Amino acid sequence: MNTTTLSARVAACLLAPVLLISCEKKDSAKEEPQLVAVELKNHSVTPALVKPLPGFENLGIYSLISSDDVLPASPRFMFGGSADGAGLLKAPNGQGYVLVTNHEDNMSISRVWLDEKFKPVRGEYLLNANGGRWRLCSATMVTPEEHGFGPYFLSAGESSVDAQTHLINPFGDTLSQNTARGIRGLGYWSAENAVPLPKTAYAGQTVVLIGEDASDATGGQLVMYRSTVAGDLDGGQQYLLRRLDQNQRETDMVVGQRYDVEFAAIPNANSLTGTQLQAQVDPLKAIKFGRVEDIDYRKGTGRSREVYFNVTGQDRSGANADGSRTKFGRTYRLVLDAQNPLRGTLEVILDGDNRTAANKAADFQNPDNLCATENYVYIQEDSNGYGQETHDAYVYQYNIATGELKRVLELDHRRNAPDAGTYNVGRTSAYGSWEYGAMFDISELIGEPNTFALCIQPHTWTGTKYRNGGARPNNGNSQASQIVVLRGLPR
Repeated sequence: MNTTTLSARVAACLLAPVLLISCEKKDSAKEEPQLVAVELKNHSVTPALVKPLPGFENLGIYSLISSDDVLPASPRFMFGGSADGAGLLKAPNGQGYVLVTNHEDNMSISRVWLDEKFKPVRGEYLLNANGGRWRLCSATMVTPEEHGFGPYFLSAGESSVDAQTHLINPFGDTLSQNTARGIRGLGYWSAENAVPLPKTAYAGQTVVLIGEDASDATGGQLVMYRSTVAGDLDGGQQYLLRRLDQNQRETDMVVGQRYDVEFAAIPNANSLTGTQLQAQVDPLKAIKFGRVEDIDYRKGTGRSREVYFNVTGQDRSGANADGSRTKFGRTYRLVLDAQNPLRGTLEVILDGDNRTAANKAADFQNPDNLCATENYVYIQEDSNGYGQETHDAYVYQYNIATGELKRVLELDHRRNAPDAGTYNVGRTSAYGSWEYGAMFDISELIGEPNTFALCIQPHTWTGTKYRNGGARPNNGNSQASQIVVLRGLPR
């Protein structure tokens, strides 16, 4: 057992008294928790704010939790607004589950306890804006089983050149200074996510990919952190992705071609500020993407070096006046060398800038989050903010084997429902003002095949009662949000 894993388990026992049962020796078989099947159904008072599209009408869609729910064991807790990155674990005593969620615009992280049947029963905040400091976007739940260290919740901070990724003990004390820290080894990036590859990718190493959501002169970067020590997040080296021919223009890469790439080491990276890290982009000839967003790796034996990421795009003005970066968004596939994580190939698999009917991604509207499984990549959209939306945000299914792209879900603003006024406060556009947060596979954890959780950010569902989202002190945000469960979606 590595020391990082040991320290996390010790911290769980010391910091959370309710968890001490998990640290005690079981003396009798009668004390072992009994397995209870989950019951997937609507547990929230809020209807599911998403609807299936043709071909996926048989999906089970269940409203799990929202900002209007009162949990019986913690009636003063409010599930915060703008739910984004999230992860699920079994409760330490084996009875029930723990759901940890980033609340992006609240700069906060909540923890919700669910019973054995998957009903939310209690909630609290692990982090509020005092500790969050930045907008908290996507996240990764790191576990010993998958990654070889943890359990940790890596919560990416953005909106500042000096933002950091937080290291969260998911079983730690609420609002404790010991619960979260900025990971110095992962550097200062306006990050959408920080994703460690699983322990099977490069045995004995720690490889973390970071997506920089930046639209300034140096663009967004795909960053790698690498250590030759398993579970080490502080003592490794940072790198930037570049093409071997050192062409930095994103839109010079086209669908149907593969480009040889490498990760170039940033000199003295661990001693640099965010501004100093940005200054390395041009000398190292790193690719300038139009806002790198979420990242995930393909699941299944021997596939974890196949990585997918979204670039959400930026309008053709300012730093992108020359059109060197995507506007409507792209999805990329990065395949890393089996022996050397610093080398690989990069290809554009979906390009939203080709708006012709022949292009399967012609409807792309700034893809943000994604979820990669064994056979599919699920791609979630944002609103593009250009006033050129043509639909409410979709979730797409990309078939890795065939390249087929299907629309699976669309956000449901309930504009014509009796409760339309609740969810459409101050709406100014006909389409696209809502977005998705994380989508993550919970099938194996809960014992229900083809089951996912999906975070929804209904930005026009606002009100004074949601101010701060229950995570005081906070930044005064007054949005609500929701998580739904999807059953029957192929992996």
